[in-house]
Amino acid sequence: MESVTRWLLLTGAILSEVTASLSLKGALHHPALYALVAAGYVVSFVCLSLVLRRGIPLALAYGIWGAVGVALTAVLSSAIFGERLTALSGVGIALIIAGVLTVELGSRAAHAAPAPTAGDSPESGS
Repeated sequence: MESVTRWLLLTGAILSEVTASLSLKGALHHPALYALVAAGYVVSFVCLSLVLRRGIPLALAYGIWGAVGVALTAVLSSAIFGERLTALSGVGIALIIAGVLTVELGSRAAHAAPAPTAGDSPESGS
């Protein structure tokens, strides 16, 4: 159940950040939306801090939050505001997601490797 809670909180952090970002664009013409911008960012950071408190590593949580946030914001801003989403934009989004996956795989490999001992220093000749 704790694992589900972590991922629900991360989803909440992403969705509230995307909502805040999209509202920022809308607030240029409808200033009342600035309240939604502020609330969205506050909720996003609160959810993100709760995710970290529940044990998801910072690199993973922040990476997913950022990558999914960028992808959703790009797609939704295209749908809502008619902003152009090009093939090159799609490649950029894919590269961001690939980067997050690479960081996560590297993090897992680092946790799986045995920790060096005092006798494993380069000066010891081993």
